[in-house]
Amino acid sequence: MQRYFVKNKREDYLELEKSDVHHIKNVMRYSILDKIECVYEGILYLCEIVDLSSEWVHILSSMEKINSNTPRLAVAIALVKEQKMDLILQKLTELGVSEIIPVMMERCVVKISEEKVSKKMERWQKICKEASEQSKRVDIPLVYRPIMIDELAGISYERKFVCSTKKMQILDVDYFQSFKESSDFIFVIGPEGGLTNREEEKLFSFGYSPVSFGSLIMRVETAAIYVASIVNFMK
Repeated sequence: MQRYFVKNKREDYLELEKSDVHHIKNVMRYSILDKIECVYEGILYLCEIVDLSSEWVHILSSMEKINSNTPRLAVAIALVKEQKMDLILQKLTELGVSEIIPVMMERCVVKISEEKVSKKMERWQKICKEASEQSKRVDIPLVYRPIMIDELAGISYERKFVCSTKKMQILDVDYFQSFKESSDFIFVIGPEGGLTNREEEKLFSFGYSPVSFGSLIMRVETAAIYVASIVNFMK
């Protein structure tokens, strides 16, 4: 059953996005009285289509708000080209990441001007919304506006790691088991070519611990998926 995140609730009705109405009518080709799942403020509803031209659907039943006990995970990742960024956003959403933080780093090839940030944010949020619907999440990850690396000092997480290309503690399941009781994690992943020495030292001073992937040097998008998969193993 198709799932949608909705923007408003009024009595026994939920309001869909206009783009979702188009999807229901022209892509899914649903009919009146067909059922869909809707999520509003973390609550999952079973709804019925009453009018294919309306943005409002009728609530049939609801589930209690789902409170997850799984670790909260943020991935702070270097800005990469659009196609790779789209893949990262999609896969991290599917893997349950809570926050995705694009970071401008010294070796980033991609630069985003301030006037283009709003359009990028709109695209990124759309990708995460659709990936959340596809993967049956009841929330959409928070995507930050691009930040500078110094701003990572003010982001508070219980366990903070930076993925290094140097010979450091290898990030694997055995190592991660020692943090099984931890409630939240943040990982910083650099661009192709890695973080500069100055950036790594700066992150160490912010309380980030270095980890590596052993002898493997991964692409940015692969590293992001690997990190999220390790955390998922603990669920």
